Amino acid sequence: MACVCCFLLVLFALGPRVALAVEWIFGHRVQLAFNHWLTPLLGLIFLPWTTLMYVIVWSPGGVHGANWLAVAAGVLLDVISYSGRATQRWYEQRTSST
Repeated sequence: MACVCCFLLVLFALGPRVALAVEWIFGHRVQLAFNHWLTPLLGLIFLPWTTLMYVIVWSPGGVHGANWLAVAAGVLLDVISYSGRATQRWYEQRTSST
C-alpha cells in the first residue's frame, strides 16, 4: 500500500489527469468508487483534481467526515487551475493589443 501512495505522489507531479488515468487503467479504486464509467470520465475531462481526491479518500462506506475536506481541496485546485488559465489568456490579450 505504501508503494501505491508513493506512486500516486509521483503522478501528482505529472498532473491530475495522468494520475487519474493511470489509477483507472492499472488500479481498482476508480471502479470501486464510482458505479458507472461515465462519472469518472467526466471528472477526468472537467474536474480532474476533484475526481482524483474523491478516489483517494473513498473507502468502502463512501466518503465521510473530514475526508470531504480533501474533496473540497480538489474543487479549489480545479477552480484555481481554470481561473489561472483564464487570467493568463486575458493578460496575453491585453498586452498584445497595446
